[in-house]
Amino acid sequence: MSSPSTPPQTTRNPLVLIAPFFLWGTAMVAMKGALPHTSPFFLAGTRMVPAGFVVLLVALWMGRSQKITGQGWLWISLFALVDGALFQGFLAAGLERTGAGLGSVMIDSQPLAVALMARWLFNEFVGALGWIGLLWGILGISLLGLPDEWILSLLHGNADWLLEGHPLDVLLQGGEWLMLLAALSMAIGTILINYVSRHADPVVATGWHMVLGGLPLYAVSGLWETQQWQNLSMVDWAAISYSTLMGSALAYGVFFFLAAQGNLTSLSALTFLTPVFALVFGSLFLGESLTSLQWVGVGFTLVSIYLINQRAVLTQRLRQWVLAYDSLTASKETSVESESS
Repeated sequence: MSSPSTPPQTTRNPLVLIAPFFLWGTAMVAMKGALPHTSPFFLAGTRMVPAGFVVLLVALWMGRSQKITGQGWLWISLFALVDGALFQGFLAAGLERTGAGLGSVMIDSQPLAVALMARWLFNEFVGALGWIGLLWGILGISLLGLPDEWILSLLHGNADWLLEGHPLDVLLQGGEWLMLLAALSMAIGTILINYVSRHADPVVATGWHMVLGGLPLYAVSGLWETQQWQNLSMVDWAAISYSTLMGSALAYGVFFFLAAQGNLTSLSALTFLTPVFALVFGSLFLGESLTSLQWVGVGFTLVSIYLINQRAVLTQRLRQWVLAYDSLTASKETSVESESS
């Protein structure tokens, strides 16, 4: 999918572009205190269903088209299954088995999958700088989330723990593979919105996908979970409300509205900001401190986002510099040849 020639002003507003990732990152911090007092699938369902109804009401108030074709309902149902039930389900199950840092690395690897699928399906321009930026972003979130001892061991050439299989045991026994499946689900959902928006308004479709995708999560919670809300305090409910209204309704509404009309690779690359916001606000409000390697990861992440979102401009500048250099070199060679003759 290529960017429109005259994109709406909102898609060019940096605050609008960054908003979903800021809200997702801060919502993760808000939910840390509530998660021990509830159950993961109930929490996942509560983040989806009420938020979906809020998005639908806002879309109705804004006068957005409510018309959905029969084929549109099929696409929305698939969208709800993949980006609603599967993404939130894998995420909820993974949170029980993995640390937030390493799990965040797996979740926020999805821009690479989005770039690959967008390049294949929609022939989106990625370019050399785009691929470099994506790999730089993966390195950045790896520094943010992977244990420091793993990274320092590799830097010092001590990879014996790789041969011993300890990291593989950690990954297989933990929830990292579930987080990776969640990332893949979100990546596919980002691609699906392009097809959904051909048959329904993207904001309306986002609301319905949250409602339909959240109902199976409530069903799983009702069948296999207990004590979903009995131990929640007023502070916990406030955190859940923020996560539902701001971290889900507003964040998803803005994200998929932008995804329906903007460049998927550039937009998805901003996902690298989510763990940055989570770590920074976790440090401010929860007393969590960032290590030196994590601060380096923050810097790498910001460089990655700049490279990906400015890749067309930077590529054009590089071409101009190369042409100017070649022209200057040719001029000097001509001058030397003239003098020698």
